[in-house]
Amino acid sequence: MSQASRTRPSGSSTALNEAYDTALLDLDGVVYAGGHAIVHAVESLGEARDGGMHLAYVTNNALRPPTAVAEHLTELGVPAEPADVITSAQAVARLMADQLPAGARVLVVGGEGLRVALRERGLVPVESADDEPAAVAQGYGGPDMTWGRFAEAAYAIARGVPWFASNTDLTIPSARGIAPGNGAAVEVVRIATGAEPQVAGKPLPPMHRETVLRTGAERPLVVGDRLDTDIEGAFNGGVDSLLVLTGVTDAAQLVAAEPKHRPTYVDADLRGLLTGQPEVVRAGDGFGCGGWTASVRGGDLVLEGDGDVLDGLRALCGAAWSYAGDGSCRLDAGKAVARLGL
Repeated sequence: MSQASRTRPSGSSTALNEAYDTALLDLDGVVYAGGHAIVHAVESLGEARDGGMHLAYVTNNALRPPTAVAEHLTELGVPAEPADVITSAQAVARLMADQLPAGARVLVVGGEGLRVALRERGLVPVESADDEPAAVAQGYGGPDMTWGRFAEAAYAIARGVPWFASNTDLTIPSARGIAPGNGAAVEVVRIATGAEPQVAGKPLPPMHRETVLRTGAERPLVVGDRLDTDIEGAFNGGVDSLLVLTGVTDAAQLVAAEPKHRPTYVDADLRGLLTGQPEVVRAGDGFGCGGWTASVRGGDLVLEGDGDVLDGLRALCGAAWSYAGDGSCRLDAGKAVARLGL
């Protein structure tokens, strides 16, 4: 089923780690949250890798360089090499290198990951708007980023310097909950300057280009927790996707998703890589999956049956997405989702 016409989650009679050669995995909210692995992530990734699936870690978080990310993954029990990690810092550095002369100075508002990526592309990180930068690069700088860094960016941009952002995720999952992401910091600079940055990260084409160049994937499966970055990025790239419910997106948001935010598959966590996916089928005036049937009656989403709650969610998506067509489903899914305990 094409991305544009998806009116229900797809089924797969084959385990996903066998149907696809490469998993393009988001990190925050999928593999880990803060410094801790998400439940079932380590063993699921190990089994997928042992079965021959290539694992690549694709993150919009530009804070740490690939070496640090790979070390963190390995410490968590997920062996990884720096070459397995693709970051939005790398994507924005390539985007900038395509537009700036070699050796150009770049004012960095972000962490070490962004500085490393810029150096790899022959650009020179600087710290002040008075260092005559040719551009500004902004990426997630972590909770200790000082307000003065945003001021330096604003000073440089006000002088006519082009502005680039690694990504615009408004939030980021952490071990303690949902925290402001780089997108929130970008908004601070946007308000101060009235300017618009060129953005590289998911869901935009520069990130997809960077990922394809670095992985060489032939049958990739994007795995993520966010509809507006991971799933939309897969949509834009014309590849399949798996949404896991371990991060930002909840069941109600999934049911309401517009076409570009509708994943091919949905599962609770990364164990979904190791199984097939049940088919969502037409059932009378609604859609069925497992022991559940979902339909629209009198302007309400109605869910009937019992069984695996994820099958119920898949059936609800079928009914809601079909009803909404090319738009977002505005029906209240609260009662139906509450019945699933999600």
